[in-house]
Amino acid sequence: MTCALLTDVPGKSSRDAGPDGRRSLPAAGSPETVQLAFAGDIHFEDELAGVPADDTSTLGPMSQALGAADVAVVNLESAVTDRGRRADKELEDASRRFWFRTGANALDVLERSGVDVVSVANNHGADFGLTGVRDTIRAGEASNLAVLGAGRNDRQAHAPHRVRVRGTDIAIHAADASRRESRDAIWTASPGSGPGIAAARGRQVASLVAAVEESARTDDLVVVYLHWGEEGNASSTASQESLAATLEAAGADIVVGTHAHTPLGAGMRSTAYVSYGLGNFYWYHGREAETGVLKLTVRGDEVVGDEWVPARIPRKGGAPRPLTGTRAVTAVQQWNDLRRRTDLSPGPGPVALPPAQPDSGSLPAFASTTAELGPSVRRGMRTYDPATCPVPLADLRHLTVTHVGFDGQAHRGELVVNADVASDVVDVFAALYADRFPIERMLLIDDYAGDDDASMAGNNTSAFNCRRVAGADRWSDHAYGRAIDINPVQNPYVVGADVRPPAAQPYLSADRTDGAPPQPGVIQDGGVARTEFARIGWEWGGLYPEPDFQHFSLPDAS
Repeated sequence: MTCALLTDVPGKSSRDAGPDGRRSLPAAGSPETVQLAFAGDIHFEDELAGVPADDTSTLGPMSQALGAADVAVVNLESAVTDRGRRADKELEDASRRFWFRTGANALDVLERSGVDVVSVANNHGADFGLTGVRDTIRAGEASNLAVLGAGRNDRQAHAPHRVRVRGTDIAIHAADASRRESRDAIWTASPGSGPGIAAARGRQVASLVAAVEESARTDDLVVVYLHWGEEGNASSTASQESLAATLEAAGADIVVGTHAHTPLGAGMRSTAYVSYGLGNFYWYHGREAETGVLKLTVRGDEVVGDEWVPARIPRKGGAPRPLTGTRAVTAVQQWNDLRRRTDLSPGPGPVALPPAQPDSGSLPAFASTTAELGPSVRRGMRTYDPATCPVPLADLRHLTVTHVGFDGQAHRGELVVNADVASDVVDVFAALYADRFPIERMLLIDDYAGDDDASMAGNNTSAFNCRRVAGADRWSDHAYGRAIDINPVQNPYVVGADVRPPAAQPYLSADRTDGAPPQPGVIQDGGVARTEFARIGWEWGGLYPEPDFQHFSLPDAS
């Protein structure tokens, strides 16, 4: 799950907060404008169920409005799974219970349609129970899109997608604030609840607020995409207005959302731009036909332009059709009139922009997060003994980074490292990603119950592990969080005739000398892995008398 992701990490700017706690950009060297696009509810039900199977399908002609933006965000009103059982929706009226799901290839449809970020934090994201949530998370991790609002724990569910566009650092959060339909914990990710959907109702509002406050301290622009409002009601509700005010106070610059199945008003609060409802977008019927794409132009943390690109969903459902001429003018005026049913002031109006430049790469930009160890991560560290381990958990950091797999696609990985090396480690993995150095998988050692041999056999790239050096009493560099093993199968640990893991035997003969032809996943002298770790002062185990080709560590860590 893409989740807390930051692209274009090198050169990330820092800005001091003003008296009101918000960031401001320097007047000199004013940042370029950036265009965001938002659309509402999407799913592939009934007659649309076969659409994702067509590898040429898109969301139709309105895809142009999404693809032209620097960042486009939508809501996928489905669990991304073909497994699981229907969830109990005991809190919902029996006549109004619906269950939606779609396969992972639905994400490909969205990608082809110019979408960059997808929220699954809604009242259908957990329709097929824990199995469906887990499948949704896996599908998001395998996708080029950033899929937000679901995670293996509450921290991951609330983590933002971070992206840098022309010097502006943007954090995008997602959460479900619609009426709860089940008491099952998967609908409200909270500490200790396990996998679930990010929620923003009741006590869970505090979790979203904390995440937004954290982003506001580091990012120029903070966006929150919510599932909120009252179905069929084109007026903002008191709970929506209260939540918008709370998020604005926490540092949100843009708060948008959907759920009511009809567009609602949009405009300015005091400092934040708010859209209370985007309506259905790609839907299985056209009974609520009015829809569109909300385009916001931003400069730094300020919305300097807003525009509604109107469309209508056909009566039979499916792709919305853009409106033109007098029909478009009338639709925009009707959308503006909806603001009277809210607590908002008019937005700044449309801004003419130069054409967006296409992305020159075939993969999404590098992304990462750095965070203190949350409750769920700590609970998973079953082999950690605070009485003996040389580093307290408070001195460790949980990293997520995107990496290229051996399939050539972008994947999300996790590492735990010492806080004092976290920033350097992120920079190294950014360089590995830029060089397209493939990594098989990157799971916490706890997924292997702390067993280093099992982790190596799984070709797992790992860092912190509170263990001693094999056959010795001293602590391993891994026990300090200042060592990383990369692709153990391609880069074995060799002790005499013993090769660890055994599957690495064919790679004993790999040419690792400087200038040798590169081999996928193999660490070579002079290669990007060797060079980047040397740059941050780490040594390579490939130079040891008993070579440990997978191993990098900070000398004298103990």
